[in-house]
Amino acid sequence: MRLDKYLKVSRIIKRRTVANEACDAGRVSVNGKVARASLDVKVGDVIEISFGNNTTRVEVLSVKETVKKDDASLMYKSV
Repeated sequence: MRLDKYLKVSRIIKRRTVANEACDAGRVSVNGKVARASLDVKVGDVIEISFGNNTTRVEVLSVKETVKKDDASLMYKSV
């Protein structure tokens, strides 16, 4: 699954366009490397997102095309 879509489906970022813009601006890295929105996300990847002074690090636990709002937080864990 594409990185921008994963960020939206897992509800780490609310909108896919915002996720896409964050990737284009170089604010998102996967496994320590700056990632483009088209990068394939796999289980075990560590995603780091920088917005202003906040930095969020999460590890991918599962990759699903659709998920209910209550189950979205089960797709990743904070690192």
